[in-house]
Amino acid sequence: MMPAPFLLEACCQTAAGAIAAAKAGADRIELNSALSLGGLTPSGGLLTTVKAETSVPVLSMIRPREGGFAYDPSEFRCMLRDAESLLSLGADGIVFGCLTPEGTVDAERTRTLCALCQDRETVFHRAIDLVPNWRRALDTLISLGMTRVLTSGQTSTALEGTEALAAMREFVSGAIQILPASGIRPENAATLISRTGLTCVHLSASCIRHDVSWPRETPLWFSSPGLPDGCCYTDTDPEIIARTRSVLECCARAHKA
Repeated sequence: MMPAPFLLEACCQTAAGAIAAAKAGADRIELNSALSLGGLTPSGGLLTTVKAETSVPVLSMIRPREGGFAYDPSEFRCMLRDAESLLSLGADGIVFGCLTPEGTVDAERTRTLCALCQDRETVFHRAIDLVPNWRRALDTLISLGMTRVLTSGQTSTALEGTEALAAMREFVSGAIQILPASGIRPENAATLISRTGLTCVHLSASCIRHDVSWPRETPLWFSSPGLPDGCCYTDTDPEIIARTRSVLECCARAHKA
């Protein structure tokens, strides 16, 4: 397997999915709960289980609720306590995004969360896709010493946002990592890399799994809206991870040549 700089980050919400993703070639795991809501804070049990059974870095989402990213004081206190707890349990970094009511980066809260991490990684998630001026936002994140920013280039999918992603890469000139996300699959990863000049991807590699306890005749529903039945759930498909890994290896060989 060819190592980074051509790097694959898998976004996972189950222990089995994260462990399978690492075995299939993921270089790093972003651990969440509730990916159908854009990803919320995972449990400590989920983190410690994944850490015990994988050797790749595992970063934890810190997001207290669905919706936007301007948090009230109680929500931010929750974020701080979750971050402290998950870092103490071995998270290799945290993923978060705090915006002001005006939609700009909340520098004070971002600085506070970064301070908790010390030398571990800090990632500003797709909250940046809502800011009115991404250049100003990136300048703020660079000044705060953040490791990375997760973005689709302020569009619905990374492939639609390739022009902005390429502009972001040029703008930061290596001062912060730009990690493209949203809608990335094995079929489009090479195109994304070619158009943006980036050498990393973030994907959930989602599939639908069926809980075997589901009685088909019941009207009860315990799944996210839009899934086929009330006991379905989304998980990580290791085959999609492996296929994307192969694409990245081809890109790396072409880049080396």
